[in-house]
Amino acid sequence: MALIKEVRGFTPQIGEDCYLAENATIVGDVVMGNGCSIWFNAVLRGDVNSIRIGNHVNIQDGAVLHTLYQKSTIEIGDYVSVGHNVTIHGATIKDYALIGMGATVLDGAVVGEGAIVAAGALVLSNTIIEPNTIWAGVPAKMVKKVDPQQSQEINQRIAHNYAMYASWYK
Repeated sequence: MALIKEVRGFTPQIGEDCYLAENATIVGDVVMGNGCSIWFNAVLRGDVNSIRIGNHVNIQDGAVLHTLYQKSTIEIGDYVSVGHNVTIHGATIKDYALIGMGATVLDGAVVGEGAIVAAGALVLSNTIIEPNTIWAGVPAKMVKKVDPQQSQEINQRIAHNYAMYASWYK
C-alpha cells in the first residue's frame, strides 16, 4: 500500500476509485479527486502547502509535486497527465493539459487548458502558458498553437489510457 502520511495535522484525502502504487508517497495537505492514478515512486509532498488534484489525473512514475512554504500551492485540473519524472513545484495545471516526461514546472507558472509541455522542458516561475499550445525547451518557449479539438483528443486519450492501465493493478 502507498505511504499516506499525516503532517502538521493534515491527512491526505483520496477520492474514490483511485489507484495508488505501493511505493507512491502522499503526504500532508493533499486532496485528490476521483479516478486518479499515482504511479510508482511518485511523491506528492503537501507538507509545506496544499496540493489539489482534480478527477482522472495520472501522476506517473517518479514525479515529484511540492510547494513553497506559505507562498505557492499546486492546483491540477481534471484529466491531466503528469509524465514520468516530472517535477511540479507550486504551479497550476489546467484541465486536459499534458506535462511531458522529465519536464519541470516552477512556482507560479500556469499551464493552460489543453496545453502540452514537451518532455524535458523547463517552465520558469510565473510563466503563463496559453491554452492549446505546445511549449518546449530550456527555458520553455511556445513552439506552436494546436487545434483545441486535436489537443483535447490527444490529452484525453492519454488520460483514459492511464485509467485503463490502473485497472490492471486493482
